Amino acid sequence: MFCYQCQETAKGTGCTISGVCGKSAQLANLQDLMVYTLKGIAFVKQAGIQAGLPLSETDYFIQNGLFMTITNANFDEAKFIEKIKEAIALREKMKMECIKHGIQFVNLPDAATWVANSDSDILTKANSMEVGVLATENEDIRSLRELITYGLKGMAAYAKHAAHLGKKSAEIDQFISKALAATLDDTLSVNDLIALTLETGKYGVDVMALLDMANTAAYGNPEITQVNIGVRNNPAILISGHDLKDLEELLAQTEGTGVDVYTHGEMLPAHYYPFFKKYEHFVGNYGNAWWKQNEEFATFNGPILFTTNCIIPPKSSYADRVYTTGATGYPGFKHIPDRKDGQAKDFREIIQHAKRLAPPTEIEHGTIIGGFAHAQVFALADQVVQAVKTGAIKKFFVMAGCDGRMKSRSYYTEFAERLPKDTVILTAGCAKFRYNKLDLGDIGGIPRILDAGQCNDSYSLALIALKLKEVFQLNDINELPIAYNIAWYEQKAVIVLLALLYLGVKNIHLGPTLPGFLSPNVTKVLVESFGIAGISTVDDDLAMFLA
Repeated sequence: MFCYQCQETAKGTGCTISGVCGKSAQLANLQDLMVYTLKGIAFVKQAGIQAGLPLSETDYFIQNGLFMTITNANFDEAKFIEKIKEAIALREKMKMECIKHGIQFVNLPDAATWVANSDSDILTKANSMEVGVLATENEDIRSLRELITYGLKGMAAYAKHAAHLGKKSAEIDQFISKALAATLDDTLSVNDLIALTLETGKYGVDVMALLDMANTAAYGNPEITQVNIGVRNNPAILISGHDLKDLEELLAQTEGTGVDVYTHGEMLPAHYYPFFKKYEHFVGNYGNAWWKQNEEFATFNGPILFTTNCIIPPKSSYADRVYTTGATGYPGFKHIPDRKDGQAKDFREIIQHAKRLAPPTEIEHGTIIGGFAHAQVFALADQVVQAVKTGAIKKFFVMAGCDGRMKSRSYYTEFAERLPKDTVILTAGCAKFRYNKLDLGDIGGIPRILDAGQCNDSYSLALIALKLKEVFQLNDINELPIAYNIAWYEQKAVIVLLALLYLGVKNIHLGPTLPGFLSPNVTKVLVESFGIAGISTVDDDLAMFLA
């Protein structure tokens, strides 16, 4: 195996024996084969589109397949084998449709032609050298292909969430296929791939706007909310991940059953939406970021539902209480099937399971505040602008992104604690769990930590910056008193980064380490063109940012 798609990759260069995330070499290779086969589908689709065939049936399959390979989403080897078989069948069906319409396939890449007659054929192919990351020999081409692919994984996740809420974009779907197929094209130069990388950022902005529209149309605009972090004395279900449609259906099915529902991790921002506040049994948030689940799931006592990535290999103390749905999976976990014929998912089994178990054990008490997405901040615009004009707010720090296990991530807690009292933190994603329970006070009633929501809600932070640029009549977004000190972990953070670069944001500091998939030459381009940099010590970085 060779995998370097997440921030915690071994030695900062690549996992080669087993994944730091917990996946085996076999699973890593199957995930590579899944992506390889999806590229083949995308390649065939492009040929069909050029002949006027929409072949749109492939879009959801491609996006779900990419989502399955995001770090910590799916650890089930059997599920990947099943999906690879489906992918081959779908690709061959598409090819036959194309041939019927007079399309002649000549010199197809292997990803668009290979077939398997058995599980062993799939395993043999997965373990071959032609499938994985290192199949691309040129280091810079490889780096850019992977950067694009990881961005597409994040884009696919967001597009899939929007689709669950009835919002789709043919342009975004088509771009995902086009860009995925382009990673098979050996005629593309480094400059071609750099251009495609920036185009990926453009569609990253589009897909986050699409998901924002889907979320707010369904659930209203997030509003300032105090979220309970204590517990009640009722049996309960803990829902983790990012999918708000799954939460909606779970809340509807648990209403009146005596079973409470708590959020975990990136599902915390669901409490900010007006729609969900009507449910009295939607109690609050339990625990912290994803990597603490081994200790916190044990004390929750009830069943846990994973709607998206952020699974880590479980301890036996709670493994029999975990359910997955959607693109997620883990050997031994019960999986709740997808929706069929427009009907809601069936959560009866997990609800009955909850009734047999003890209520959660309280590990915290009190509240935390959030709900500062773009509409809410725009409502406070006059107050914010006045605070900037008077000097009450000297600077904003965007500290969005991901949390992770590395001890070096304590940097972000210390950095937040030591920021001057005339600064405000803008955050989104699970990075906030490093500091969202700190008492940093407020500036004229404006909290010093403004939480916009999930990682995809980094879009809100971009909109806020663009609004401030307009209000202060500036020519360049980089003239604003905003600094970017962002933590990253997985591929959804990659598409957020590419989106910010497309919007022209410069001098982003990325940590706790720079991506292992950036070759020295690609890193040089990012540094020279966009001012991308890593982090240093809290003292040095504070001095630099506040100079």
